[in-house]
Amino acid sequence: SLIHLKRSPPSTKETNMARAAIRLLILVVLVGYLMVWIMMPTNTYKQKWLPSIRNKVNNSAWFGKQGATLLIYQFPILFVAILGCVYLHLGKRSNDTKPDNNKEHILQAWKVPMLVKGPLGIVSGTELSFLLMFVALLTWSLSVYIHNGFATITPKSGAEYGEKVWEAKLANAGLYLGLVGNICLSLLFFPVSRGSSILPLLGLTSEASIKYHIWLGHMVMAFFTAHGLCFIICWVVTKQTSEMLEWSKTDISVVAGEIALLAGLVMWSTTIQRIRRRVFELFFYTHHLYILFVVFFVFHVGISYACIMLPGFYLFLVDRFLRFLQSRDRVRLVSARVLPCDTLELNFSKNPGLSYTPTSILFVNVPSISKLQWHPFTITSNSNLEPEKLSVVIKCDGSWSKKLYQTLSSPSSIDRVEVSVEGPYGPTSTHFLRHDTLVMVSGGSGITPFISIIRELMFASTAYKCKTPQVLLICAFKNSSDLTMLDLILPMFATSSAVSNLHFKIEAYVTREKEPTTDNWRLLPAKWFKPLPTDTPISGILGPNSWLWLGAVLASSFAMFLIIIGLINRYYIYPIDHNTNQVFSYAQRAFLNMLVICISIGITASAAVLWNKRQNAKDRKQIQNMEGPTPVGSPYSGFYNADRELESVPHESLVQLTNVHFGERPDLKRMLFECKGSSVGVLVSGPKKMRSEVAAVCASGLADNLHFQSISFSW
Repeated sequence: SLIHLKRSPPSTKETNMARAAIRLLILVVLVGYLMVWIMMPTNTYKQKWLPSIRNKVNNSAWFGKQGATLLIYQFPILFVAILGCVYLHLGKRSNDTKPDNNKEHILQAWKVPMLVKGPLGIVSGTELSFLLMFVALLTWSLSVYIHNGFATITPKSGAEYGEKVWEAKLANAGLYLGLVGNICLSLLFFPVSRGSSILPLLGLTSEASIKYHIWLGHMVMAFFTAHGLCFIICWVVTKQTSEMLEWSKTDISVVAGEIALLAGLVMWSTTIQRIRRRVFELFFYTHHLYILFVVFFVFHVGISYACIMLPGFYLFLVDRFLRFLQSRDRVRLVSARVLPCDTLELNFSKNPGLSYTPTSILFVNVPSISKLQWHPFTITSNSNLEPEKLSVVIKCDGSWSKKLYQTLSSPSSIDRVEVSVEGPYGPTSTHFLRHDTLVMVSGGSGITPFISIIRELMFASTAYKCKTPQVLLICAFKNSSDLTMLDLILPMFATSSAVSNLHFKIEAYVTREKEPTTDNWRLLPAKWFKPLPTDTPISGILGPNSWLWLGAVLASSFAMFLIIIGLINRYYIYPIDHNTNQVFSYAQRAFLNMLVICISIGITASAAVLWNKRQNAKDRKQIQNMEGPTPVGSPYSGFYNADRELESVPHESLVQLTNVHFGERPDLKRMLFECKGSSVGVLVSGPKKMRSEVAAVCASGLADNLHFQSISFSW
């Protein structure tokens, strides 16, 4: 929730001290980890640091050559991820969330949009700074690799391998491009690990981090493509094309690298904006080639070197398997509202113990439409205001959503819709209350994340009687029928006091019509379903203490991996390498490591999920026993009652707060500059052009009180 104004428990001070200590420890580890990447291309690292570590680790029969890379690269990130889980758990339990205004004032200068147009989209000062530092790291690494590597290439050294100097330099340049590409690859999977602790630890969400995944993906494929082309050119010129078919048993596997590169190029080609928008299914399905890409990348470089990029992929695997387990359940869809603007509101039953923040998203799958397609939708309900309900809004803008709309809007009776979900996912905290005024600018269905924010403000003003910001909602729609989306601002069973407690105003603009063509303010009837007893309320996959459970899964799975792979190395691989004339195949070693990783994650994550499922079942049974028998007419759900009349929604209050403008667009620059208050939070959600326009106004420097934030939405 936005705030907790209840009396602070006695342990608040100790909790904050513990969080500060964890923050400091995480910072120290990350600084050390960054230093390793900076020093990695230097001779100091290769000739002094790494040999010293390998002499201490590689002499062990338990882990061999990969022991050093596990210690240097994989252990620090998993350690940070586990500490992050503890940190986030303590933050979730802590009730002391008063904003530090001075700190916020300092940070706001870094959050101002620096770039508002161009291929990168809207980029804040913080993002631009980190992007430039990352590019500097890549430039530094490549230049040092080339400087040190080319210094050893002479006509004499080239003659030993039957190469000319330029041929040797081209081959080495290809190698160095691959090494730099691996830096990008090591970060590629962090932004798409939705439930990982790394993103919220940095104040990020999975939806907002997708652009980082896109940037990194382009960098990875650019470097790896150049890496492959350098070697292909070198082999063609030196007439060694047979090298392209080599799969070495104890060295780099060329064929595996070619397969990985081919899979990557296919994925890369479908990320072109025109292809992704027009044929989204092609983009979606080809992206599953990441499995082929990663597997053959590991075969290509060997498991020892692959451990450099494995931390991010390891966290992604844990997150992906937990999402898979959650998606196996069928959830309880209790009702739906069909809007005349080709929009649906789906209402699910929710476990009261599940809490989420405003602007969170939920991934939805309807097997009757597609068993493979998962679509993210913004959650419009509020976990405090509606503890047993979770709602999402779906706008028809594709074949999948159109089929669902046709199914639910058909006059034929539908008793049940089979649905699976993943999530919810969202920010760990929000800071809307720190502003004097909130201006929410939306275009079309971009209004959906603001619905959850407004409902949270309703709860805060009603439950805690606290001062909330003045709210100005500026929403633009194409047609007057889209105005019915404003009805979704209020919960289905809202009271008039919930609206009156807010300082709330709506400026709605209908851009393509000069006068209303429909009755925009009518009650939206709900269609009620009859879920099966096996349909479960939406619950957190790891329960209310999800961060602690995630940390336990990470720690136990990695410990299990170390134990099993250590035993395999000690009693199977080591005897072959040292007691016979044979050398254990790199490909087989890589396969065993990947298999053990999957087994370890599968066992520990399944055990954690099974434990929490049993606990959720006990809690539901206790609640049912306390509530007594379910009312007549509701055989399957406490929500459902076919004979119940829909309670009156206070539409009159909403109408009085709304000014509708037909045939014009909002003058955003004027409206933003007219906003009063020392701190005005400007939230925008909608088309790219609208977001860029608002970002440009806030970044202009003409008004110091405007604080911009772009809100991701899914529908």
